[in-house]
Amino acid sequence: MKDKILNDIKAALMRGDRAGVTALTKAALDAGVSIPDILNDGLIAGMDIIGGKFKNNEVFIPEVLIAAKAMHEGMALIEPHFLKCGIKPMGKVVIGTVKGDLHDIGKNIVSMMLKGSCFEVEDCGIDVPTEKFIEAIRKGGVDILAMSSLLTTSMNSMKDTISALKAAGLRDKVKVMVGGAPVTKEFADSIEADCYAKDAAIAVDKAKELLKR
Repeated sequence: MKDKILNDIKAALMRGDRAGVTALTKAALDAGVSIPDILNDGLIAGMDIIGGKFKNNEVFIPEVLIAAKAMHEGMALIEPHFLKCGIKPMGKVVIGTVKGDLHDIGKNIVSMMLKGSCFEVEDCGIDVPTEKFIEAIRKGGVDILAMSSLLTTSMNSMKDTISALKAAGLRDKVKVMVGGAPVTKEFADSIEADCYAKDAAIAVDKAKELLKR
């Protein structure tokens, strides 16, 4: 019974069936399936498969986005139970699209996939000025700053933010990950970011790696 419902959750998530994920997650809770099992063997397992398919070009951004939205529906039902089950966030990520850029699809996918991997995510939105990133990090408890840019004209905002982190004495408090269509590893290295993520699935892997450094 448990294995079947978890497999059904996983399959519904991979189809992007939000209503199905919601109904099945509720059914799992009603059946007494543990929160960690629903999280790990249902929702995360399904998103991991989608992430792998995305890396291999077997699915594309629209499929990842609808799967991530389906995952979000299930997460909304189980997150209130995390504390009493002893589930703690893997780490905290502040994320945003940098100043001068209004694109948010890639950022949103990364955000949802990070949440699905048990990261706490503070989404600063789009067109985020350096000061807003600094303010979020100054509060403390942030492990990673993830910045996105889809315009070459806004890429230097990433450099400005890293410079501002140094000036504020916060650079050694947080790891910086950058990504977006025009961003390259060479650019990331040139602005002294800690890592570059080519896509959303890789961003999750990189975030996990950064926590170990």
